[in-house]
Amino acid sequence: MALEIKQSLRLSQQLVMTPQLQQAIKLLQLNRMELAEVVNQELMENPVLEELAETPDGETPASAEGEAAAAAEGPMSPEAEQLRDEEAFLKPQAKEEQLVSGKDDFNWDSYIEDFNSSSSSAPSMREVNEELPSFENVLTKTTSLEDHLTWQLSMATGLTDQERKLGELIVGNLSDDGYLNANLEDLAKETGMEFEDAEEVLKIIQNFDPVGVGSRNLQECLAIQSRFMNPRQELVEKIIDKHLPDLERKNYQAIAKALGVSFEKVIAATRLILEFEPKPGRSFHTSDTQYITPDIYVYKVAEEFVIVLNEDGMPKLRISPYYKNILASAQKEQNKVTKEYVQDKLRAAVWLIRSIHNRQKTIYKVTDAIVKRQREFFEKGVQQLKPMILKDVANDIGMHESTISRVTTNKFVHTPVGIFELKYFFNSSINAADGSDSLASEAVKEKIRQMVSKEDPKNPLSDQKIVELLHSENIEIARRTVAKYRDMLGILSSGKRKKII
Repeated sequence: MALEIKQSLRLSQQLVMTPQLQQAIKLLQLNRMELAEVVNQELMENPVLEELAETPDGETPASAEGEAAAAAEGPMSPEAEQLRDEEAFLKPQAKEEQLVSGKDDFNWDSYIEDFNSSSSSAPSMREVNEELPSFENVLTKTTSLEDHLTWQLSMATGLTDQERKLGELIVGNLSDDGYLNANLEDLAKETGMEFEDAEEVLKIIQNFDPVGVGSRNLQECLAIQSRFMNPRQELVEKIIDKHLPDLERKNYQAIAKALGVSFEKVIAATRLILEFEPKPGRSFHTSDTQYITPDIYVYKVAEEFVIVLNEDGMPKLRISPYYKNILASAQKEQNKVTKEYVQDKLRAAVWLIRSIHNRQKTIYKVTDAIVKRQREFFEKGVQQLKPMILKDVANDIGMHESTISRVTTNKFVHTPVGIFELKYFFNSSINAADGSDSLASEAVKEKIRQMVSKEDPKNPLSDQKIVELLHSENIEIARRTVAKYRDMLGILSSGKRKKII
């Protein structure tokens, strides 16, 4: 069999992700704080970039001069303002291409004066006073559950080295709630102990503070705490040992009948059980506070909504004039190495500034489209939220759905009715019973939440009853959908919400 070498010509199309395009996509999906970190990192790594200084009034010198000139010329018509904004946006891009190409006749002075990130037509915002957590709240260290139990284990007397090692393994395998996550038999084999002896070590730890820590399930946790009652309550221990499922379903009549006691005694015992701690380690588990800084502010001024981008702490970028002189000198002296280095850094700086500029404009356009479609929400609240999908906004501003998805990811907007993630406004629709305008799923969830909050605790609303109430409000919805929304809201079933005591 002979191998034959041939040459062929083939025409095909393929998508190539340039580094510049990858950077633009990456910046688009960052929130404000993440973008500030990226910009500060670029400022340290790229010497061509520098931060534009601000005046004491918080304005850049270039922007102040521009406003003064505009005021001297008098008011502009809307058409003139739009033309000015388009020219301001296109003019720097034309200069960038000329700059990157390395032409000698490029006007550096004009570029440095005109082009900086403040040339964006989208409004910007500077917050003077920002509430931040105090250093005391940031730097304090609390005792963990593991440290607390390890200290008690070291204080315990009469334990062998093998038993202490097992005790350390048990403490190291506890969840944040204080339950044992590992198999005790496996831990016993690891230390070479018999399972019965390991059980004794576990009981010692379960008697540590907090009582019930190291339990393997809820029943064991409650049973341990019941034995510490003074005086001990036999009825309480029986309910925990034999009738915990009925207690969960609040079937007090069944418990009373099975134990042969009165309904009142079962209620009294249940009140005692409700005082137990089902998660012993909860008091030692402290999660870090998550602070949300809005990327966009939406204000209502008179009868119109104003969109303001939050650029507080965001450096204003420009090309360093110092490197203009270096590039000019390198071109005169025919220094190829210096020229290539500066041009490479210059190209990266220009792309970064352009990407940030386009990012701000895109966020502004997306938010503006959302505000126009959800005006009633911004005026009256969640119940007025309308159905909306990514394609709706994409069609409004002439962009792809994937771009809208990146813009709305992990970005928050401050509105007159609260702070929401931009993705919150995109939700499915629920049909109206009479065929009129559909409702957003989030609006229906809010109605369910309000219904449950106003219900009688002794006679909670069933899922079917909620369906009937929603139908009376012209909302057509299935019972399984109500159950799904209820689970998403973290609301228990009607049987578990029922309160007799």
